[in-house]
Amino acid sequence: MSEGDDILVGRADAYASLRGIRIAQKLGGGKDGIVSAAKNNADVVGVAVKIHERRDAYLRECAAYVRLRASRVSEIRGFNVPRLLGHDDRLLVLEMTIVTRPYILDFADAWLDRLPEFPENVWTEWEEEKMEQFGPRWPEVQKILQELRRWGIFMLDVSPTNIAFRD
Repeated sequence: MSEGDDILVGRADAYASLRGIRIAQKLGGGKDGIVSAAKNNADVVGVAVKIHERRDAYLRECAAYVRLRASRVSEIRGFNVPRLLGHDDRLLVLEMTIVTRPYILDFADAWLDRLPEFPENVWTEWEEEKMEQFGPRWPEVQKILQELRRWGIFMLDVSPTNIAFRD
């Protein structure tokens, strides 16, 4: 475990202590931070905590989940969406439900209410990359992204790990 991971785990433990839960196994990690399962006092795993490295990514993701929670969104086009259960702006931690495939998750690179401005060629390259990643499923992914825009969420980190089909 790196020194950076040790800091994130420390923040996860601090959050868990505040919420009366215990951090269990690590579920994943990436450029934005780490995600771990958490157990309640009955030793039942029921939630995930995501500990962010950067405040800007945390604020974007938190705002997206707050918006989805306010609209009671738990699925989009049959894809499960984690429900935000709690968060801590000081520790940069989100607590959410664990979802199974098919799912949509990871809004750390999402923008609210507008797309960021990039040159047209950047958008073209982005779409070509996504078409290649998803193949014949790309039209369904586009419909999911359109649905997210109904809530003012413009998801940029679109990959098969963040929009996962059942199989």
